[in-house]
Amino acid sequence: MGGGTALVLGGGGLTGVGWESGILYGLAQAGVDLAGEADLVVGTSAGSLVGAQLVSGPLTPQELYESQLGDAAGEPVARFGAGLIARYAVAMLRSRTDAVAYRRRVGALALAADTGGEAERRAVLRARLGSPDWPGRRLVVTAVDALTGELTAFDKDSGASLLDAVSASCAVPGVWPPVTVGGRRFIDGGIRSATNADLAAGYSRVVIVAPITLGSALVPSPAAQAAKLRAAGARVLLITPSAQARKAFGRNVLDPARRDPAARAGLAQAAEHAAEAAAVWAGPAV
Repeated sequence: MGGGTALVLGGGGLTGVGWESGILYGLAQAGVDLAGEADLVVGTSAGSLVGAQLVSGPLTPQELYESQLGDAAGEPVARFGAGLIARYAVAMLRSRTDAVAYRRRVGALALAADTGGEAERRAVLRARLGSPDWPGRRLVVTAVDALTGELTAFDKDSGASLLDAVSASCAVPGVWPPVTVGGRRFIDGGIRSATNADLAAGYSRVVIVAPITLGSALVPSPAAQAAKLRAAGARVLLITPSAQARKAFGRNVLDPARRDPAARAGLAQAAEHAAEAAAVWAGPAV
C-alpha cells in the first residue's frame, strides 16, 4: 500500500450533485476538507462535476453548497423514466454475465436515441463548470466508450479538455447525447459503476461518497468496490444517503427542484460521518 488519500465521488443526477455538495461542505465545516486535501479525486457523472468544481474551479465547499440552494424555476426537467429503465434491464438480461457487452448495448441505445445536440449540452455544463482547466492535483473523470463498452479514465494527460471529460461522464444514455472526444463517442461513466472506486486502488485512505447504492453482477455496487479496497489493505469510508436524503431526492434525480432539498439533507447528514471521516483521512498511512 503506497499511501495517499483518495476521494471518490459517485453519480446520481442533480440530486446527487446537491447531496454531495452538502456532505462535502458539512465535513469541511467539521475540519475534514476532503476535496481540498485529496491526493486523488475520482469523479463519475454527477461526481465528475462536483470534483471538477471543487478541485479545478474557484469554488469553496461552502460556495458550491450555496449554489445548489434556491428556486430552480425555469430550469428544464429531464426524466429517467420507466421505459428507459426497462430498456436498460433488457440490455442487462441479453448480456448475461458479460459486463462489457452490457455497456456496448447501452451505448448503442444512447447512439440511437434522439436526445438533442452535443453543443447545447456542453453549453449547460460549461456554465456550471467554472474553470476550464485541469487542476495540478490528480483528478480522474470516468466515461464509457459507446461503441466498445470500455472504460476511459480522463485526466490532465489524456488529451481531452476538462469540459470534454465532464460532458462525457455526465452523458446519461437515453437522456443526453453521447459526447465526442477525439473522434470517439462517450457515455456516462456510471454505466460501468456508480463510483468506479476501483480506480482508487493503491491509495491507503479512501472516502467514497455515493448517491447511488445499487449494483448488480454487471455493475458493481459502491459497497462491493469498497470491500475490495479494504481487502487490499486500504482504510475506507463509504458514505451513502440517509433515509432523509433519499426522501429529499424524490422520484426524479434529474429534477432541478430537488437539488436544494438534497443539498440540505447532505449537510444535515454530514455530522453523522465527521468523526469517522477524520479518522480515515487524518489517521496514519496503512
